[in-house]
Amino acid sequence: MSYEVRIGWRYLYQGAVNRGAVIGCIASLVAAAVGAVLVFATDDVSGLGVVLLGSGMLAAVICFLLAFFSVFVTVSVLGVVLGVAALTLVLAVTTGFQQTFREKVLGVNAHVIITKMTYDFTEYRDVEKLVRTIDPEVIAEQPFVFVEMLVTRGHGDVSGGVMIKGVDPERVTQVLDIKDHMQTGSIEALNEPKDEKDPPPIILGQVLADKLDAEVGETVTLVAPLSNIDVETLTPTGKPPKSSTFKIAGTFYSGFDEYDRRLMYVNIADAQALLGRGDRVRGVELKLADISRAKDVAKKIEKALKKKFPANDYLVQDWYALNQNLFTALTLQKIVLVTFLTLIIAVAAVNMISALTMMVTDKTREIAILKSMGATAGGIARTFQVVGIAIGGIGTALGLGIGLTLCEAMSRYNFPLDPRVYLIDSLPVDIQLPEVLMVAAITMALSVAATLFPSLKASALSPVAGLRGE
Repeated sequence: MSYEVRIGWRYLYQGAVNRGAVIGCIASLVAAAVGAVLVFATDDVSGLGVVLLGSGMLAAVICFLLAFFSVFVTVSVLGVVLGVAALTLVLAVTTGFQQTFREKVLGVNAHVIITKMTYDFTEYRDVEKLVRTIDPEVIAEQPFVFVEMLVTRGHGDVSGGVMIKGVDPERVTQVLDIKDHMQTGSIEALNEPKDEKDPPPIILGQVLADKLDAEVGETVTLVAPLSNIDVETLTPTGKPPKSSTFKIAGTFYSGFDEYDRRLMYVNIADAQALLGRGDRVRGVELKLADISRAKDVAKKIEKALKKKFPANDYLVQDWYALNQNLFTALTLQKIVLVTFLTLIIAVAAVNMISALTMMVTDKTREIAILKSMGATAGGIARTFQVVGIAIGGIGTALGLGIGLTLCEAMSRYNFPLDPRVYLIDSLPVDIQLPEVLMVAAITMALSVAATLFPSLKASALSPVAGLRGE
């Protein structure tokens, strides 16, 4: 071990173990252990367990630092610990929101969607044949009808605006993941043979079904408010809006409140019959083998459609473009939060500069003695760099330990959220290794930078100046 490391460790270690702090550390670890049992050893995770675990770990860290290190070093390390733990937790939560929204969106939306600017999409079968030959990434496709309607139940005392999606029951499960979200019934019920007297089947979002107080086997009435508008001239036909009774064949729950509260699925033929506009669809949706190529495939399909059907104006969008506002807002939120929380680590680095500068002032005589014994300016600088890097390293390790543990605890606790505000019903937490490594790298880079000024100041001290007056 070089003398720089030995001297650096001596400057960190206070010289004697603080027994009171050791007792406090043991008591804090007991509290953290109780919290860990309540969080990780039980199926019904309580908020008390999360609080005990987090507070117990933080108190144990503080007592551990006070037991072996000086107050100055403890304060410096604690600043790094809090900054790293907060940044780790926030990154996991913001990434969790991004991943959860992506899963929810892809659960009820296709990877690529082809629509027209007008309401005369009748050549959709030719479009389906074309897209199959454009790119091998396209593994499934289906036409769909998407329109806003009114739904009532009973005597019309409960009503609301909903989105009706007409799908092909034989192909919808190849394009969408709705089968995984079914709560009652099955999507195949939309295609089952039925008596002409029976109402056609419909599948509701679970939240919407609860709002309507409707169960499987009961009926609801759909009203198409724009069905009395001529799509060619956009003028009223003088007839009342069309309505039809549907029988509830199942319910689904995606976890995305916007869909669970407003979306319904029907057979595409039943949707076309209700609208009364013939064999027209709103668009064609595709599923790809590799979702990361959705944007490239969409551009490729758009060029092919313009070449094949120059008289038609098609709009081809990938899943991200359809929800760009949502994901852009989440990305900006993540950037802002990471920036501000990185400032906490920066403040801890400034605090480290102050502590190391005071240490250099306090150790002026020792530095002079070391230099008079032959220590080089570089060796003196490395001594204080060892101190700063040790503070950053210890703080980073402890901060990551607390942050990752709390991430796992919050994930198990499944903190509830108001879906009408956040669109999802629980706090998502997703730990990504690259982000954890990024936090560690940022912290260590700031720690190394914080040692530059104090170490240069120490290396520039003259032995004569340090020993003057002795």
